[in-house]
Parts: sequence; C-alpha cells; structure tokens
Amino acid sequence: MTVLDILTRHRKTEAVFKAWDRRAGDCICCQALFDTVHQVADRYGLNLETLMEELHAAVNRTDVTYRK
Repeated sequence: MTVLDILTRHRKTEAVFKAWDRRAGDCICCQALFDTVHQVADRYGLNLETLMEELHAAVNRTDVTYRK
C-alpha cells in the first residue's frame, strides 16, 4: 500500500507519519505520498519494523467514549 492508500483508509495514521517526518528530514506525506511504506523506509533510512508497528497501533486504536 502507498502512503496515500493508508492515509485514505486510516486517517489516524497521519499522526504517525507526521511524527516520523523529523527522522526522515522531510515531509513524508508531501514527498512520498505515492510510495509504499517499504520505499519510504528505504528512501529515508527509517526502521521499517518500528514504523509498521506504529502504523498498526494507530489503525487498531479506538476512540470509543464509554458512558456510564
């Protein structure tokens, strides 16, 4: 999946990509929108496993408000 595919399907992942911008030294969403996550990791020398873990965590996070 490309960064665009991920962002389109899972808006919560935008915060993860933004957090990785500093490590990449570039705006991932601006410069690598059509790249796969693997390509992004390769291009910017990022840890693919950690990035994927954080993306999965963002996707699986729920914002449910429990009422009493």
